[in-house]
Amino acid sequence: MTHIGHGRASGTFGELLQGALPEGERDFLVTLPITEYSTARFELTGEHDPVVVSPPNKEKSRRLVERMLSAGGHRGGGVLDLASRLPEGKGLASSSADLVATARAVAAALGQQLDAVAIEGFLRHIEPTDGVMHDGIVAFYHREVRLRKRLGCLPVLTIVGVDEGGQVDTVRHNRVPKPYTARDRQEYAELLEALTDAVRGHDLAAVGAVSTRSAELSTKVRPRPLLAELRRIGDEVDALGLVIAHSGTVIGVLIADSDPAREDKVRFVVEECRELSGAVSVHTSLCVEATCAPQRVGA
Repeated sequence: MTHIGHGRASGTFGELLQGALPEGERDFLVTLPITEYSTARFELTGEHDPVVVSPPNKEKSRRLVERMLSAGGHRGGGVLDLASRLPEGKGLASSSADLVATARAVAAALGQQLDAVAIEGFLRHIEPTDGVMHDGIVAFYHREVRLRKRLGCLPVLTIVGVDEGGQVDTVRHNRVPKPYTARDRQEYAELLEALTDAVRGHDLAAVGAVSTRSAELSTKVRPRPLLAELRRIGDEVDALGLVIAHSGTVIGVLIADSDPAREDKVRFVVEECRELSGAVSVHTSLCVEATCAPQRVGA
C-alpha cells in the first residue's frame, strides 16, 4: 500500500509588528498571512531507503522529515517534493511555510494527527520560525517557536510590495543581538496591546498605524533605504500605512480591499514604486474568519 501525504502552509508578508517585550525581554512578532503558499507531497518508502528531497537544497525540510519519521516509528525513508510561490530570503516566511507544509505532509503519510502545537515542537529543533502553523493573525515568540496569543482576522488587505534587493538569512539575523532599550520594549508592549485591540475591532487605520511605527522602529536594527519614499507614496493615496519584513528585504503599502478607490490607489502605488525598484509585487492578505477566533494561549 502506498502512503502519500500532502501539506500546505501560507506565507506572511513580513510582520505587522516585531520587537521585544519587557517581561523576559522576549522577542516576538505578529504575522500577516497572505494567499501565497508552499505545498508539499511526501511518499513513504522502504526500510533501507534514504530521505530524498526536491529541490535538494531544502536541508531543513529533510532534517524535519527524518525527525518526524523517527518519532513516528517509521524505519524507512521517503520522497519529499516541495513547491512554493514564496521567494527565499525576502521576508515572506518561505522557509517557515516549507517546514509547516512538510510537517503536515509527513503526518498525513503516516496517518497521524498533527496540530499546530505539535508542529511547533518539531520546528523548535530546526530554526526560529514564523507562526504560520496557526490560522489567522497571531503574536508569536519566533525564537522560541511558541504561540503567545491569537489576535484574530482582518478584512482583506492588498499589499503593494517593493523589494529593496538582496537576501536575509533568518537564522543569522536572529542570532544578532538587537539594540532595544527598556523604553523600546515598553513601546513594543504598548504597540502589541494596541494592535490586539485593532485586529479584534477590525480597525484597519489603527492596524496601519501600529505597523508603520514598527517599520520605523526596525531601522534601529538595519537600515531601510526606501522606507521614507514608501511612506510618501502611501500618504499620497491615503493608504492605511506600511508593513515591513523585519528580517527580510520587502516593504509593503497597505490598502483596504473595501476602499472604493482601491483599484486606482493600487495602480498609482505600483507605478510610483516601479520608479524606486524593478521588483514590485502585489499580494492579498488571507482571511479565515471561521477558524481563527481570538484566544490567548501562552504568556
